[in-house]
Amino acid sequence: QVQLVESGGGLVQAGGSLRLSCVASGRTFSSNVMGWFRQAPGKEREFVAAITRSGASTNIAVSVKGRFTISSDTAKNTVYLQMNSLKPDDTAVYYCAAALVRGLPTARDMGNIGTYNYWGQGSQVTVSS
Repeated sequence: QVQLVESGGGLVQAGGSLRLSCVASGRTFSSNVMGWFRQAPGKEREFVAAITRSGASTNIAVSVKGRFTISSDTAKNTVYLQMNSLKPDDTAVYYCAAALVRGLPTARDMGNIGTYNYWGQGSQVTVSS
């Protein structure tokens, strides 16, 4: 099992920034991809960003590309989501997720919600206009 704990959410004005953190514990060697998803009220959970354990590959959703950045610190088993130029449409609960992908993870793997086996409890991000 892999346990994931998110932090860093909160209330911010439009145009502001937040950084989410996700700390993984437990059998972290059983995952090689870490991702961020979000779910707004009344909407389905959607992909935001993902990164391989090595940090060599990333995938960013088109809707946030240029504003959000994903990074990792393997020594700390932590993944970060830096969110800049936030918009009210970014308001959602943000979830950290982990997956074990056989072979070399593709962008398709990384962006597919079905790829992920482990989920955090979520962190609320609210962007006011």
